[in-house]
Amino acid sequence: MAASTLRFAGRRAAITGAANGIGRATALRFAAEGAGLALIDIEADALAATAEACRAVGAPAVLPLAADLTQETAVADAFARIARDLGPLDILFNNVGQSARERSRQFHDSEPETWRFVLNVSLMTTMLVSRQVVPGMRERRAGRIVNMSTESAFYGDVGMVDYAAAKMGVIGFTRALARELAPFRVNVNAVAPGAIRTRAHDRLPPEVIDKVRNSVPMGYVAEPEDVAGVVAFLASEDARYVTGQTLLIDGGRWMI
Repeated sequence: MAASTLRFAGRRAAITGAANGIGRATALRFAAEGAGLALIDIEADALAATAEACRAVGAPAVLPLAADLTQETAVADAFARIARDLGPLDILFNNVGQSARERSRQFHDSEPETWRFVLNVSLMTTMLVSRQVVPGMRERRAGRIVNMSTESAFYGDVGMVDYAAAKMGVIGFTRALARELAPFRVNVNAVAPGAIRTRAHDRLPPEVIDKVRNSVPMGYVAEPEDVAGVVAFLASEDARYVTGQTLLIDGGRWMI
């Protein structure tokens, strides 16, 4: 963790999918930089461990909330708790999503029900959560929203047509919402990670891991902390003139 300043002192951030991987790394980064945190995930035990780790590195307030963010009522209930127990949010990181490689299936074998699931988890949750924070940010004329996309939305991986479609939808959502909210000084951006050492990555067969690593021009697979640093930048005042952008974090696999 490369945090050395309290960029987020006095700020409050909500992070979805905060229990593991990129969400956990980002929560720890924000905690170390002074943010009060609302952490949301469906995995209650892992979420509690992340919350405790955030307290240990200095977060002034941590509110863990176990919730299924595909359910509209659960989203509303979670953000009502945040408003009551933490206060108005300055930052939102929409990180929740479904790992594509865990359920990879080529298009001709895919089912509409699977598409509905992927779109619900990877796109609809971004909308449901964002609509809870946008009115307040708009009214206060300040805020940062960072959404989670993927390199696969640009690159096009076999067996991930549904996932790539959902995550490209996140990019379109990011751009359109950024344009709507720019007059209110609310910045909306996205990150698009490539190969990252998460639980899903580590469960891949060794030969697949080698193939992925060899496809990266920089020659190695990134850690979740590499993504957390970019999210922290986009959420900070350093990125106050950046909006509507999707930053690829993939070691040079896809260059635009």
